[in-house]
Amino acid sequence: ACPAADALAAWPMWYEESLDGRLAPQGRRDMELLARRLAARFPALFAARRRLALASSSKHRCLQSGAAFRRGLGPTLGFGGDEVEVEVNDSLMRFFDHCAKFVALVEENEAAMCQVNAFKEGPEMKKVLEKVASALCLPVEELNADLVQVAFLTCSYELAIKNVTSPWCSLFSEEDAKVLEYLNDLKQYWKRGYGYDINSRSSCILFQDIFQQLDKAVEESKSSKPISSPLIVQVGHAETLQPLLALMGYFKDEEPLLATNYGRQEQRRFRSGRIVPYAANLLFVLYHCDRANASRHEYQLQLLLNESLLPFHHSNDTVSTYADLKDYYRDILENCHFKEECELPKVNVTAVDEL
Repeated sequence: ACPAADALAAWPMWYEESLDGRLAPQGRRDMELLARRLAARFPALFAARRRLALASSSKHRCLQSGAAFRRGLGPTLGFGGDEVEVEVNDSLMRFFDHCAKFVALVEENEAAMCQVNAFKEGPEMKKVLEKVASALCLPVEELNADLVQVAFLTCSYELAIKNVTSPWCSLFSEEDAKVLEYLNDLKQYWKRGYGYDINSRSSCILFQDIFQQLDKAVEESKSSKPISSPLIVQVGHAETLQPLLALMGYFKDEEPLLATNYGRQEQRRFRSGRIVPYAANLLFVLYHCDRANASRHEYQLQLLLNESLLPFHHSNDTVSTYADLKDYYRDILENCHFKEECELPKVNVTAVDEL
């Protein structure tokens, strides 16, 4: 009498503890194919004997991602082999771990997730819980939002990793999926996005490092020296990229994401599944324009998010002079100091007041 429960009873539990934190085979393929596409798109940058600087977070899946990216470049390129050393740099790739203010007031502070917890108890999630309980022939009291979210993630993992439609997916309609997507977006918004300033401000150490590398390339180019690091690949996490994009002002909605405005946020910009999907990537591509009619236009830059051009805020164009871009972000480049930003307040205030 309960086909959904029967299908789940026959479902093989393939997930093992040893897989935790490891890169799935599909993840390796994604990184290899990304490397090949970028090499085809920027052949001059990925030419033989060009130096590749490869940095990674210390997490095993990131190190594996870096190795897969390098492998995707193949043996024909000078940096395609194993001789490229991967520099572990958690201060840049996991800046959030090193920011005491973020850790204490957001990461480990249950009160910071009040909107997420409120949505779990709200009418939209209640409706999903009732439907799932009915499908499984269970009393609704035996389920909660966290269990339903795990079921939904299991459905999505099997689709992404194994390319199969899991029996877990049969529990959810498209409308249910939208509610559960919003639940995840709420968490990312308040923990990694615009919810609290420290989420994005903590990423300025990485933002400044990117521009220091670009500055160095410009200086070397102006003095006709070979570019010492023509290709820099840094492998981090969704939690590395999401705050950086928030710092740069991308995907910000006029109204904050709240437990109470699900209906009004149907067309929201902040959709973490689209911003930082699996194998998400952000590229800063610096060009030297030989025939520029003014020195200000000699160096220009493009941004690509997940291999699509990202328009700049200051111009809504997909190309910017490097000088204009630095002017636009001058305040962050000059006035965001990681140590000071991340210090815990000396006075004894409650966490929510501080946020």
